[in-house]
Amino acid sequence: MPRDTPKEIRERDERYRVRSLDHAARYVATGGRDGYDNNSNGAPTLILFTRGRRTGKEIATPLYYGQAGDRYVVIASYAGADAHPKWYLNLEADPQVEVQVRDERFPATARTAEGGERDECWALLADRFDFYNQYARDTEREIPVVILERRNPDAEG
Repeated sequence: MPRDTPKEIRERDERYRVRSLDHAARYVATGGRDGYDNNSNGAPTLILFTRGRRTGKEIATPLYYGQAGDRYVVIASYAGADAHPKWYLNLEADPQVEVQVRDERFPATARTAEGGERDECWALLADRFDFYNQYARDTEREIPVVILERRNPDAEG
């Protein structure tokens, strides 16, 4: 049974939007010098650029990440909310995204990890940052784990 009231959802969405806009702007403007890892838990951060599924506008979202080989891994936790974050809904609609890690921005394809790959990638972040495990306990939804795989732009088209 969902625990979030409509008012709580609106308030969380607005707080998240304001913090994300500020963080992403500082990160992009400084090539990640401001915003890559200067947070309270030391988690490295990337910027995920998606297209709004309704507006088509580019949206920049800062996310904690881990790496598994050449794959970047992010968790769509939304702090344990009952709904998926908007950035996840956007990449479900269009998995062709861009990613910025520090001062490098590159095209990537996003996909939701499943089965053993999901478990492995969940552990990559949740073993280091236990708040993800708390978020999973706070909601009935299965929190998606997203794999971001670099695309070769020269091979497209």
